[in-house]
Amino acid sequence: MTRTLALLTASLLLAGCQSLSSTPDGTPPVEDTAASSTKPAAKQYASFSEETLYALLTAELAGQRDRFDIALGNYVQQANATQDAGVAERAFRIAEYLGAEQAALDTSLIWSDNAPDNLDAQRAAAIQLARAGRYDESMAHMEKVLQGQGDTHFDFLALSAAETDPDTRAGLLQSFDRLLQKYPENGQLLFGKALLLHQDGRPEEALALLEAHQASEEQIPPLLLRARLLQGLNRGEDALPLLEKGIERFPDDKRLRLAYARQLVELRRLDDAKREFSGLVQQFPDDDDLRYSLALVCLEAQAWDEAAVHLEELVARNAHTDAAHFNLGRLYEQREDRESALIEYGLVGPGDDFLPAQVRQTEILFDSERAAEASNRLARARDSQPDYAIQLYLIESEALANRQRLDESWQVIDQGLQQFPGDTNLLYTRAMLAEKRGDLAGLERDLRNIIKREPDNATALNALGYTLADRTTRYDEAKGLIERAHQLNPEDPATLDSMGWVNYRLGNLDDAERYLRAALAKYPDHEVAAHLGEVLWAQGKQREARKVWAAALKDQPDSSILRSTITRLTGSEKL
Repeated sequence: MTRTLALLTASLLLAGCQSLSSTPDGTPPVEDTAASSTKPAAKQYASFSEETLYALLTAELAGQRDRFDIALGNYVQQANATQDAGVAERAFRIAEYLGAEQAALDTSLIWSDNAPDNLDAQRAAAIQLARAGRYDESMAHMEKVLQGQGDTHFDFLALSAAETDPDTRAGLLQSFDRLLQKYPENGQLLFGKALLLHQDGRPEEALALLEAHQASEEQIPPLLLRARLLQGLNRGEDALPLLEKGIERFPDDKRLRLAYARQLVELRRLDDAKREFSGLVQQFPDDDDLRYSLALVCLEAQAWDEAAVHLEELVARNAHTDAAHFNLGRLYEQREDRESALIEYGLVGPGDDFLPAQVRQTEILFDSERAAEASNRLARARDSQPDYAIQLYLIESEALANRQRLDESWQVIDQGLQQFPGDTNLLYTRAMLAEKRGDLAGLERDLRNIIKREPDNATALNALGYTLADRTTRYDEAKGLIERAHQLNPEDPATLDSMGWVNYRLGNLDDAERYLRAALAKYPDHEVAAHLGEVLWAQGKQREARKVWAAALKDQPDSSILRSTITRLTGSEKL
């Protein structure tokens, strides 16, 4: 069969179009001459006009020839003209297949209006209305489905409202409450309302709603949501018995068993998680996603031999192949078999794991004093995978810079910029290298080039502003740049740190402390701690400054920034 809509091949018209008679193969009936002598051969078109019949026949033929635009246009036109439920359903199915949203909405409403007892029609209208943001009307149609004891999609209504405004969500919640008064133990309604509360940032209320009703233990969707809410509220231990009860009731449900296994992983009960995933793989041997999850759990549990078996099996099955090779590389690194790790990383193709594999391969070679080989491999990778060329230049440059081979790192970035002139990432990296080389003019030149191209590049604005505040006396200019970055990205810890530091340079100690405390709360970094301690020291809060530094030193005892700040201000390396 050619690529045609399945719904267009079953018959000439929908069975619901009772006004048109047809033979089983969909062709118009042929008059039987023998029978014509005993009974009339009058053709009955009922309410369909010849014009309508011709339009529908044309639509069917167009569908068989992949001209779905004609098929859809004719069916939509005739659905509006005839208000026939069967024609409207066919029009809706075509529109849904083609992703024609407005046509799907319009025809679903015609279908539901003319087939008020058809649960599929009411459900289709509800979903299309929800997609269009018409939630009150959607709820009215879904209630009809509920009354008819059909499968509803209140979860879809809740999910579709996730990105709407608070007033819309509040109105939808009221609609859920109204229906829950009529159907207090309906699991689908409870699930939908709990989802909406969760999306509204009210997980405690969502959990309380589910815990108050038995349906959350007797129906799978609310049970799974309840478990997820418990985990999100750091009550993962409470989720386990709930999921265990669910598995007792529904022993063959993959979703419950998978949720249980994942919860065990979250709680770091890795041996138990291994057993669960092993059982799932045995129950669903063709599910390679489960096999991959089992391999990852084995890696987490440092069960290297088991992990290797599952990863090699994935490669043999040609499933998750790149991820399997990447994780085999990790495994061989743990076994200190660098050559095998290099082989596995080299087998990772384009995709999510390609660049991480290149990073690990490069690090292994540099650590083995095989820098030239690393550079050659990266050059070959740039030739074979040009879409990753910029990232591969950055990987090589960073590996060199981390080993204080700054001139070589600079040359790699220059080579990249010759191939990709003006690339923001390469320019930014060169600017950071310029700072390490003491070339502030070069740093400023590259960052201003970025800002000229991208005036709203908050990262470049902040980097230039911080450098001017830290390494020059151009404080007012620095503050202007940092404030622009802060307006663009007000929650960024690096920008908050810069705001604190430039205010410190300008003598605004209270503002400096406020910004630096906010930065440290969001990102407990040793450099931020050094800055905050210095501001506190300048305010006469020496004891508090020492506490900040001491806490940071526990996390990063080798921080040269912390050590130099402490020595400079206290006269001693020790606190």
